[in-house]
Amino acid sequence: MTIGVGGSTIEIELNKLTDMTTDINIISLSEFHARIKKAQQLMRNQGIKAMYLDAGTNLHYFTGLKWYKSERMVGAILPADGDLEFIAPHFEEGSLRENMLITGNYNGWHEDENPYQLFANILHRLDITQGKVAIDESTAFFVFDGLRQAAPTLNFTNGANISAPCRQIKSATEIALMQRAKNMTLEVHKAAARILRPGISTTEVTHFINEAHKRVGASGSSFCIVLFGLATSFPHGVKEPQILQDNDWVLIDTGCLLQGYNSDITRTYAFGHATEEQRVAWQVEKDAQAAGFTAAKLGAPCSAVDDGARAVICEHGYGPDYQLPGLPHRTGHGCGLDIHEWPYLLRGNQTPLETGMVFSNEPMLVIPGKFGIRLEDHFYMGENGPVWFTEPSYSLDDPFGFEV
Repeated sequence: MTIGVGGSTIEIELNKLTDMTTDINIISLSEFHARIKKAQQLMRNQGIKAMYLDAGTNLHYFTGLKWYKSERMVGAILPADGDLEFIAPHFEEGSLRENMLITGNYNGWHEDENPYQLFANILHRLDITQGKVAIDESTAFFVFDGLRQAAPTLNFTNGANISAPCRQIKSATEIALMQRAKNMTLEVHKAAARILRPGISTTEVTHFINEAHKRVGASGSSFCIVLFGLATSFPHGVKEPQILQDNDWVLIDTGCLLQGYNSDITRTYAFGHATEEQRVAWQVEKDAQAAGFTAAKLGAPCSAVDDGARAVICEHGYGPDYQLPGLPHRTGHGCGLDIHEWPYLLRGNQTPLETGMVFSNEPMLVIPGKFGIRLEDHFYMGENGPVWFTEPSYSLDDPFGFEV
């Protein structure tokens, strides 16, 4: 049996887990103000007079306000100069004010009023009737369509030109929060491996992982993919649950949120004995992940990481390019308040690697009709180069390094 896999029970493993969040530091008000200041400077540099922040992670990032997207417009206008102007239903004012960290003028609209016209009226009050206004790139089309109809004289532009340069460089506090979230998920991974037994279903494992994340201090799993056998060859799973059998191949990809920041770790191993083909492919995957990490040099383009990982896979006869069997997708993605965010470790992406950037490193190897292998850990760019958040899987026989 693979070391650290099987031999325990759900009850035993849940009782071992304890809250890992009691000593974390949260994002300070001064950091939120610094984010706004940076965004406003970028707007002035680009000739943008204001930016609309829609409910979601951009609103959270710049103002600290966590609010969900719905059919009702909730957001804020951030002028290039001046204070925030919140836009939301009148009946939500009490709730929003209770959740606000950075305050601003509250502009309410009643259910029979047009929130998009309110947006135009606020900009008119700010003497913004022409020129460039950025729209949060995650804004739903129906909201954007309403805004452009209400303010036809404005030149709307992609807000990612403001949000991405701000958000892709993480502060020390952000990195510390992600470090803790990833530590939490790695402990959950170890526990999940130990509960495996013949006859357990992927659904049971998913439920366990969700409860285990709660035990370590998260609100649950932010996502969870559990795959056995042939299903591991589908990068994001299949619709039907599977039942674990002796010598099955196992792939578990899961994460949680800590203060809104994501963890995202994948482990692949054998429940029992691996075939020789699986052993060879697993080592190719591990070597590809290591090559991607080595290629992550400050100032190098993001594409260099993908190139480094993909070269190892192709050298062993897989591929070429994005063809199967091989690596069918990018090597990694940025991560923060969104589990997938800028920049991406993708062929052709010339964005230079900078201190403070955070990435997944997951050059999945897919063997159609047989199995797949994804080893996923995240790293951040430190002052001297890449730094792992979590140590990569040690070996196929000892994936969690218990006997290192």
